[in-house]
Amino acid sequence: MNGNEMEIELNEPLVSVEEYLAAGVHIGTQQKSSDMKNFIYRVRGDGLYILDIRETDERIKLAAKFLSQYDPAKVLVVTSRQYGQYPARQFADAIGAYPMTGRYIPGTLTNPILPKFAEPEAVVVTDPVSDLQVIKEALQIGIPVVALCDTNNMTSLVDFVIPTNNKGRKALSMIYFLLTKEFLRHKGYTTSLTPEDFETEL
Repeated sequence: MNGNEMEIELNEPLVSVEEYLAAGVHIGTQQKSSDMKNFIYRVRGDGLYILDIRETDERIKLAAKFLSQYDPAKVLVVTSRQYGQYPARQFADAIGAYPMTGRYIPGTLTNPILPKFAEPEAVVVTDPVSDLQVIKEALQIGIPVVALCDTNNMTSLVDFVIPTNNKGRKALSMIYFLLTKEFLRHKGYTTSLTPEDFETEL
């Protein structure tokens, strides 16, 4: 482990501290929102805020448990962020959820005449900034939103925050892999998938 990054121990972690660090899950941005301050471990010398992976680990467990209460077909997984699209689709495919990657069509949750109108019971998003439209629509119709949130994100419209680097390819692959593994565990299944199976092709 790189002692300059994080000297912590995790309680029954989903993966080791070293694996979280290698994936860059903890690497935030140079901005810190007031909403995310409780998830920040420290600020690095170069100005990057570092997320507390103890919080990340615990919140993945809680989010997966929460989502597992729903029929997977009623979980909508949305991401417009490029590096989030492949792992989000893998997550959706593995659990049986409905993926909506790329450009989100406004009104998808609120306008029944649209061809891709959807009526989910829960929504997962990769970034509260780029996926703001679906968050607003979910709020409008009263369905919960689970969001992967970086240090700069505002979370007032989000029901459940998973603090993570939501821009990095390896970080997003790791988070969606762990959500998949935990979700399936709560449903009584195991998976042979690995974090590498969630990594988008370069």
